[in-house]
Amino acid sequence: MNQLDALKQFTTVVADTGDFKQLAQFQPQDATTNPSLILKAVQKPEYLPLLTQAVAEHRGEPLDVVMDHLLVRFGCEILKTIPGRVSTEVDARLSFDTAASTARARRLISLYAAQGIARDRVLIKIAATWEGIQAAAELEREGIHTNLTLLFAFCQAVACGQAQVQLISPFVGRIYDWHKKSAGAAWDESAQSGANDPGVCSVRAIFNHYKKHGITTEVMGASFRNVGQITALAGCDLLTISPDLLAQLAATETPLGPALDAQTAQALDLPAVAYNEASFRLALNEDAMATEKLSEGIRAFCADAVKLEVLMQKA
Repeated sequence: MNQLDALKQFTTVVADTGDFKQLAQFQPQDATTNPSLILKAVQKPEYLPLLTQAVAEHRGEPLDVVMDHLLVRFGCEILKTIPGRVSTEVDARLSFDTAASTARARRLISLYAAQGIARDRVLIKIAATWEGIQAAAELEREGIHTNLTLLFAFCQAVACGQAQVQLISPFVGRIYDWHKKSAGAAWDESAQSGANDPGVCSVRAIFNHYKKHGITTEVMGASFRNVGQITALAGCDLLTISPDLLAQLAATETPLGPALDAQTAQALDLPAVAYNEASFRLALNEDAMATEKLSEGIRAFCADAVKLEVLMQKA
């Protein structure tokens, strides 16, 4: 059995791509997208028609409306290939605006509904800022399920659990990137790999906290840099993986067993933790890595949304 098939025995495998024509070979349950992945996809000849069609059908409408139609078009194509859910992201430029994020999420869900897609097949991705988490809490009360992304800090995960969001996406690879860059010449790759990888450690702490305290929010490790990070998190609720790394797993037959286990976590002595807005903001501020990576991630997604708008204006 290859490692991809082995992983699927105890973790839901999710494809992290806008390139939906790659999906069938890996047979993931779910798929995730973001502005950067959609931007990358529409620059390929086989996906450019999706952009030109969306622009042609909605010419003269505001760019944000055309953008949402494009995102939903990709989502609908992805859902033809997978049995589960697709994650579609609210514009990152709304990351600090609760009301605007909820409004945009409702519009995305209504566009999916117009295409005959039930809301239980869609996760709305929102950045895990305080404002984003409050938007997600409101949406969840309305039966619109959310995926809180750009999650780097334990306090973000705790606040998401309090908000009863459907799913969180802690970014393993970006946490690893920050610690490696921060350590510089002192970084010891072998000592900081596998179970000791700082990104892996972060997800394990969140997973254990959720399982210990009966928090039903799903944990989906994301943003992987290598297969070792993935195998060290085998047993996590879900893992969203790029096509390149999915292919590496499928080509490897080294035995793979679960590294995380809910029953083991329930036996751990872990205190309950809660945050209000003030304590959340302080905890996030005290975490230099999380503060920097959250800001950097939002900036990058904002920049790619602008680039996508430029392409739409030229179409």
